[in-house]
Amino acid sequence: MSIPTMAAGFAAAFAEFAANRGADRGALLLASNLTEADLSDQDNRIPIPAYHAMIAAGIMQTGDTALLLRHTFESDLETISVVGQIVHTSKSLAHSIDQLNRYVRLMADASLPKGTDRYELLHTSDGLWIVDHLILPDADYLGTEASFARFISEFRSSFPDVPFALDLEVTFPPPPHVADYPDLFRIPVQFGGARNALRLDPVWVSDGSDFAPGHAYAFGVFTRHADALLKALESDTTTRGMVEAQILPRLHEGSISMDRVAKDVGMSRQTLYRRLRDEGLTFGDVHDDLRKRMALDYLSAQKVSVNETAYLLGFSEASSFVRAFKRWTGHSPTAYLSQVS
Repeated sequence: MSIPTMAAGFAAAFAEFAANRGADRGALLLASNLTEADLSDQDNRIPIPAYHAMIAAGIMQTGDTALLLRHTFESDLETISVVGQIVHTSKSLAHSIDQLNRYVRLMADASLPKGTDRYELLHTSDGLWIVDHLILPDADYLGTEASFARFISEFRSSFPDVPFALDLEVTFPPPPHVADYPDLFRIPVQFGGARNALRLDPVWVSDGSDFAPGHAYAFGVFTRHADALLKALESDTTTRGMVEAQILPRLHEGSISMDRVAKDVGMSRQTLYRRLRDEGLTFGDVHDDLRKRMALDYLSAQKVSVNETAYLLGFSEASSFVRAFKRWTGHSPTAYLSQVS
């Protein structure tokens, strides 16, 4: 089973916050087995256990069990993740919840009941609620409290004069820093409840509750970027993505054994064949399409020659590469180069 991952932006922001609170940044990286390079791009993926190890190290160094909670209240999601930019350019509360559910995996992989979104905007007789369906053991309260803290802090910052959260219900027992809750959350909190849910002021679904207009262009820019990230992330978890990850460093070898790739991804040849077939592919399709995409990348960058590209893609002769390139694009590599130069 693969290790769940998350966006590096959250770890980078937490490391900076914890260091400002007295933690040693180098020790945080050491405890999490992360490097500065891992945190250099907020869209990088890091193992969720590494982030948890960093939080634990930060708490141990500062002696503050509310460290993550304070960080959440004092940071802005839009500086950490493109999802924050999308939420800030959404049209309304309901629209922002839809976007969170659409792009939540860009922030972190999550364990959810089958067929259920992470967040639900629920209208009931006792009020308007945001319900978090994330499955976590009660002992792992940090993620749940930080999730609701994020909602409150974002709306508190963006709409300081409009009431938002009214009260909070959580399944976990009072944490060690429960005495800090009144100052941080500023709303009543019920522990040991039946669900994890935040009750909102109904003004957020009344007429005229839409967010400030004029963000359609920015919303489109951010969602296009997020869609590309999501597509790349999802491809990593498909059988095709796993096969491509094995083939890519071996492209120069030319003929690549399906048996070898199947062994490296922990499957029998027949299982790999069947899973690729379920995705409408064959092993040859994946190999050929990867060669095509890499050929276009190499030639578009104009840093390698046609002969060098042929070698990097595993063609024994340049003429074989030229024939394949014409089949892929309808043009010879030289004609393609004249178009992109």
